[in-house]
Amino acid sequence: MQSKQRRMLSIGYLLVILICFLPLFPGVLGMVIPAFGFIPPLGLNIFTLDGFISAISWPGVERSLLQTIMIAVVSTVIAVIMTFAILQAYWGSHSWQRIEKLLSPILALPHVAFAVGFLFLFSDTGWLARLFSFMVSDTSGVPHVWFTWIYSLQDNIGISLALALAIKETPFLLLMSVAILNNLKVKQTLQVTQGLGYSVAQSWWKAIFPQWLRHMRFPLFAIMAYSCSVVDVSLILGPTHPPTFAVLVWQWFNDPDLSQLPRAAAGAFLLFILCSILIGLIWLTERLVLGGYRTWLTSGRNASLGVRPYFFHLIASISLLTIPVMIIWTFALRWSYPNLLPTFWSTRFWLNEWPYIQDTILTSVWLALFSAGMALVLALIAHEYRQHFRYHIPMYVIALPMLIPQLSLLFGLQITTLWINQEHYWLWVIWAHTFFVFPYVYLSLDGPWKSYPNRLSQTAVSLGVSPVKVFFAIKLRTLVSGILFAWAMGMSVSLAQYLPTLMLGSGRVVTLTTEAVALSSGHDRRVVALYALWQAILPFAFFSLALIGNRIFQSRSKATYKQESPSL
Repeated sequence: MQSKQRRMLSIGYLLVILICFLPLFPGVLGMVIPAFGFIPPLGLNIFTLDGFISAISWPGVERSLLQTIMIAVVSTVIAVIMTFAILQAYWGSHSWQRIEKLLSPILALPHVAFAVGFLFLFSDTGWLARLFSFMVSDTSGVPHVWFTWIYSLQDNIGISLALALAIKETPFLLLMSVAILNNLKVKQTLQVTQGLGYSVAQSWWKAIFPQWLRHMRFPLFAIMAYSCSVVDVSLILGPTHPPTFAVLVWQWFNDPDLSQLPRAAAGAFLLFILCSILIGLIWLTERLVLGGYRTWLTSGRNASLGVRPYFFHLIASISLLTIPVMIIWTFALRWSYPNLLPTFWSTRFWLNEWPYIQDTILTSVWLALFSAGMALVLALIAHEYRQHFRYHIPMYVIALPMLIPQLSLLFGLQITTLWINQEHYWLWVIWAHTFFVFPYVYLSLDGPWKSYPNRLSQTAVSLGVSPVKVFFAIKLRTLVSGILFAWAMGMSVSLAQYLPTLMLGSGRVVTLTTEAVALSSGHDRRVVALYALWQAILPFAFFSLALIGNRIFQSRSKATYKQESPSL
């Protein structure tokens, strides 16, 4: 690589560090220092523990913490079990090919849209309750008493939130597992273990599971951190009395009394500590499974661990059912309980809301285009730099924005913007979206980048083609499928951002996500369904554009090859 081009790549990587990694320091410091009561702009110039004392002594905080731990642990464990059960049952079969095709549309459904649809399906007046009432109720139309009792448990304990998070995160774990299992040589491993007398189920649990678990460390860290710190989905699905600890900290943050800001900062710091402990719990569990229970893994006991689950059918059905339920609600003029379908239909809400929602849609799309485009360019620079230079940012540092609770990090970043200039809220929101989108885009490109045959670039350079031309004319064209998917992933992540938009935008930047969450608390279900539906449509549209663009590019590449091949 020529020195001029190496210098340009180094400058580009410095830009990556400035935008995507350097803000971690003011973000953490801006959370920790105010937590100890030091906020000079508010006249608080002495380090104290008053913020922590106020947070710990808040009524119901113990139960809020316990609920948060339970929801995070239960949702992660269920997601892991469902993911590995699906892999064990379908990997390498024709059914797996269909599952792989369904992963993209399921992943394209944002968490908020899924939460709204989940609420419309499983609430005590939701569509499944109506169906259940229609099937087993008496003539008065009152649903069976135990169905209502079960849902009341979900409201008070947070079971519905844990199940919703587990269902939503399982497709993500499945997607992360594809590249891992391809590298583990599952077919050959199964042949060897079965030759030693192990059943298929034992082979999966004793030979594949330990290897899979070790490589799934970062995805599991990410979903544990998200489950522990999620705010938007918790606001929609509850619990509410008391709320999860992340929602409680968010309520403290919105307290109009600025003298109570140290309590919110202390809560954000405690949330960060809690997430770190839960992530450490995953690491400890992995050590125990791979080390402490090695005797069980190597024993030949004939334990029957194989089940042919239909978890994916359940996940896909619930995820895909949310869309028609939301569509029905947007056209429902009157839908009395327990009727299965609306009594009267109307387009009134589409017509009345369209003048307002179209501006929100444009804002969401432009924000996603800017942030996802910038994150994609930075990710391409970072991958290219990593390939040509020895020293680069480690993977675990790149994944930190996914592992640190958003609320904790954004609290510090917002304090930092107060010191600089908070008036440029559009700039701060675009930067915040880019900051949180970058890790997802980078990780999406990691597999395609590693699979690229470097001999193509080396051969072209040896023939006198400049490295820059090789990068754009050969490498990017070869990796276009992965690049388009990473771009669509970045768009989807940006469209789903709630806290970065609300906190750094000071409430002035309105997106579909912020509106859907705001309207979900007590507003008309038909309007909520309309915003959630559009939030679900846009990511699916961008994934579809990526798929269409990939097919068009491949067809043109084949046509170009056929035209040039006679002359070769």
